[in-house]
Amino acid sequence: MKKNTLLRVASVLGAKKALLLCSVVLAAASVLMSLYVPILFGSAIDEIVDTGINFGLIAGFLTKAGAIAAATAVLQWIMGIINNRIAFETVRTVRKQAFDKIERLPLKYIDSHAYGDLLSRVISDVDQFSDGLLLGFSQFFTGIMTILTTLGFMLYISPSVALVAALLTPVSIFVARFIAMNTHSLFKKQSEIRGSQTALIDEMIGGQRVVAAYGYRERSRQRFEDVNRDLEKITRRAIFMSSLVNPTTRFVNAIVYAAVCLTGSLTAIAGGMTVGGLSAILSYATQFTKPFNEISGVIAELQNAIVCAQRIFELIDEKPESSDEGLPALPEIKGNVGINGVSFSYSPDKPLIRNFNLKVLPGSRIAIVGPTGCGKTTLINLLMRFYDVGSGEITVEGENIAGVTRRSLRQGYGMVLQDTWLMNGTVRDNIVIGKPDATDEEVIAAAKATHAHSFIKRLPQGYDTPVGEDGGGLSLSAGQKQLLCITRVMLSAPPMLILDEATSSIDTKTELRVQRAFEKLMAGKTSFIVAHRLSTIMSADVILVMRDGNVVEQGNHDELMRKNGFYAELYNSQFAH
Repeated sequence: MKKNTLLRVASVLGAKKALLLCSVVLAAASVLMSLYVPILFGSAIDEIVDTGINFGLIAGFLTKAGAIAAATAVLQWIMGIINNRIAFETVRTVRKQAFDKIERLPLKYIDSHAYGDLLSRVISDVDQFSDGLLLGFSQFFTGIMTILTTLGFMLYISPSVALVAALLTPVSIFVARFIAMNTHSLFKKQSEIRGSQTALIDEMIGGQRVVAAYGYRERSRQRFEDVNRDLEKITRRAIFMSSLVNPTTRFVNAIVYAAVCLTGSLTAIAGGMTVGGLSAILSYATQFTKPFNEISGVIAELQNAIVCAQRIFELIDEKPESSDEGLPALPEIKGNVGINGVSFSYSPDKPLIRNFNLKVLPGSRIAIVGPTGCGKTTLINLLMRFYDVGSGEITVEGENIAGVTRRSLRQGYGMVLQDTWLMNGTVRDNIVIGKPDATDEEVIAAAKATHAHSFIKRLPQGYDTPVGEDGGGLSLSAGQKQLLCITRVMLSAPPMLILDEATSSIDTKTELRVQRAFEKLMAGKTSFIVAHRLSTIMSADVILVMRDGNVVEQGNHDELMRKNGFYAELYNSQFAH
């Protein structure tokens, strides 16, 4: 898995070939220039040994060394800019791919994963991946160049000394690799716990009113403490294991340096190299081991980055919902809907809807009632094709909805749910989601029809008042947020409607007004109305009474009351005194 992740990272970086080439060239140039300085100093030492101190000659060597050091600094600065650009552009691409995949994932995946974990992958994990990329570019490119170049210079000065360094160095690599293999699983667990922690925080903040109302704060705090403690334990173990790399590699590198010193001194005494050559080769011995120390010093961050990349790619590789490409759009929608032998279940061992049949004529008002968990909202999910049926088919205008584009199907519906949703933007932005080219006059007319205009006018900037996510920052009431959602549908005026407890958060007086507005909106349109308050659907053309995923009764209010069956039982339970 780790190897596959590294190959995937390499393939993503492949899109930046020109920048990568520039970075490699600059790394090579800066390393060559910086490693040429010991040669200059070695030559200066040999001149002093042979001819004595010549200040003019020494000044010349120092001037060359200073110029090379300045040029190296400039090259490294430019390389740093390029590396940052590679890392951030790559991260931007990966984050965009992750977000695009979330937009194309089936609702089944979204419903079965904690929102906080998805948030952690797209934000926190990508940031960790970015940090790892920067460390990788800054350490590996220059590190590899330094190792190869110093080895080349050492071979040029003294092959025997270079051979000693080359034979002992793999011990350092082996130690680092052994510890890295053992820390990978720890960092993977750490990333998973971090995702769970983010999910818990998101859950508790989102439900803070319920937490406070039910005295759940202490238990919420305890749950956070438990997750935080688990994260602390796994992080300590991971950091402890990874922190072993640096001292162990430094110990091995010290042995390498000592061996080079001994071998080089003996070679110099035997006349195999000059004093200046010995000075240069000792400098190269330090340079040769330095990249291993640097890489081992950031092994924890690199391991964490690999694990985070793995989690991101897992999300990106999730199977999206089936493609609409090549499918036709629905023809003009009049409101003919057919449900033929439909069966559906969220899990194979728990069947929910079984062999469901229904024929809906244009302009009909279909009310769906029943106890909690009977399948009312599931039926709506199937009509909108948020979920695909297990067997059977749903048709609109005689077309199987599985054979047309989802966009054309969903444009035919206007949906108002019990759970309101507002996005960051202005009040107007939230109203025109379904009709972005709407004029101000159309927006105001829709708001007046739903009786939302009066409270919108009282907002600081009217229709241009900024609204935070889910109405945050404005202190909008639940009823006001729901009125905005209803106005959204009123404006788009689709041929079919889905109302799932659409007026549940509105006061009785406003509800009567909105119901009258809905009467106008629903005129001539096919409407599916999910309701718990039976008083709101008594005028429906057909009432579907659901129980355990099946339609157990069907008819209008008077017919169902005369049957004195399950609907009558539900009705009497609400209105009996």
